[in-house]
Amino acid sequence: MLFNTFEYFIFLPVVFILYWFVFKQSYKWQNGLVLVASYFFYAWWDWRFLGLLALSTLLDFAYGFWVASPNKRKAKMFLWLSIINNLGILAVFKYYNFFATELQTLLGQMGMQCHPVLIDVALPVGISFYTFHGMSYVFDIYRDQLKPVRSFIDYAVFVSFFPLLVAGPIERANHLLPQIQKPRSFDYQQAVQGGRLILWGLFKKVLIADVMAVTADEIFLAPEQFNALSLIIGVLAFSFQIYCDFSGYTDIALGTAKLFGFELLTNFKFPYFSRDIAEFWKRWHISLSSWFRDYLYIPLGGSRNGMAKAVRNTFIIFLVSGFWHGASWNFIVWGFIHACGFLPILLLGRNKKNIHDVVAENSRLPSFKELLQMLVTFSFVSFAWIFFRAKDLNSAYLYTKRIVVDAVNYPTQFLSIPREKTVLVLSVLLVLADWWLRRDNRQLRVPANKLLRWSIYAVLIVLLIRGMAHIDESNSFIYFQF
Repeated sequence: MLFNTFEYFIFLPVVFILYWFVFKQSYKWQNGLVLVASYFFYAWWDWRFLGLLALSTLLDFAYGFWVASPNKRKAKMFLWLSIINNLGILAVFKYYNFFATELQTLLGQMGMQCHPVLIDVALPVGISFYTFHGMSYVFDIYRDQLKPVRSFIDYAVFVSFFPLLVAGPIERANHLLPQIQKPRSFDYQQAVQGGRLILWGLFKKVLIADVMAVTADEIFLAPEQFNALSLIIGVLAFSFQIYCDFSGYTDIALGTAKLFGFELLTNFKFPYFSRDIAEFWKRWHISLSSWFRDYLYIPLGGSRNGMAKAVRNTFIIFLVSGFWHGASWNFIVWGFIHACGFLPILLLGRNKKNIHDVVAENSRLPSFKELLQMLVTFSFVSFAWIFFRAKDLNSAYLYTKRIVVDAVNYPTQFLSIPREKTVLVLSVLLVLADWWLRRDNRQLRVPANKLLRWSIYAVLIVLLIRGMAHIDESNSFIYFQF
């Protein structure tokens, strides 16, 4: 089930009414309802993978008790079993075909024939997210940061809570489980904020991301048919498409959770206002970057054992992060590019310089230095998006080459008005809106005048209804495929 469909807006009120009016007498009954609703939500997409979700949940629930053993040798053994099980699920469904075809190619180049059996099955939606939920739960128990959960239903809600099930944010057990394990009361202000976040998320997805996608898809499909200016606008379109698509999903997830009395982790903090790559990764897909930091980078030694190992660990975490996004060399190269962008900042010891403050927090406009830093960082990130979006490495190379060659041969094109004006207009409007909201992404600033506020709501709802009337599978969220 997609957030941006009419089915969801029948499903959500039904669950909301049952949750607060029928099952309100006990949070345990509410948890049971949420679990049933979450499995129904997932089954709406493809019921065949419900068993995989349930099996993954059951295994990590059991591992949690075994990892809590005072016998550290036994605990470590079951920790590794959990890691192997979760990564094994990912390896089979997400990476097996990639490794099999790469091995076939390698052996073919060596003169040996190989015909591996490939798995002809769709990638289970949300598999990268719920397996990471399970691993973090077991990791935290092993490190004595969490006690095993006694209620399977409570744990299953943590893994499969429908707002975050298929595209995050990647929650932590010590953050969400305590909320699941206690009574919840309806908070009107929290619900209002939730409704606003849902509306804002839908606006970003339906009225910006999906519109940007039309231009990005057209240009990336046949870049040889466009000049350098249009190709650059195609990159701009995808940059804002993926941002509005993924952050829009996150806003809807956070808003939906608020309707049920839960507060999820922040996943975006206006990443395109970052002043360097280190700050970008503190603001983009925060739950994933912090997951890799806590469960991969730090266990590898982080930056504690000298600069050489810090550089090694940085490249490992970025390459793994790229591969997490998909079984393709494109994503690995995308991660490598970001590692290269992060490296100078790490070597200069400036990787923590801009991660705690807000750009131009005490002024309306950024300084010239901040503006230049943001433009350079955004340009670097957008360049890397070419490798993320292109169908393969050769296509990414040709796209980049076409920009450079055509720009050098026909520089006067940059003095003309491009035909992709919609992309430019929407980009400017989004940047202005984000700049207005940049001080707090979880508390949307709205006009104090009630009439003006509700007029804006009404216009947005009408536009969304019109936009959602034409939605099909091609309008699914980008991160569903990861």
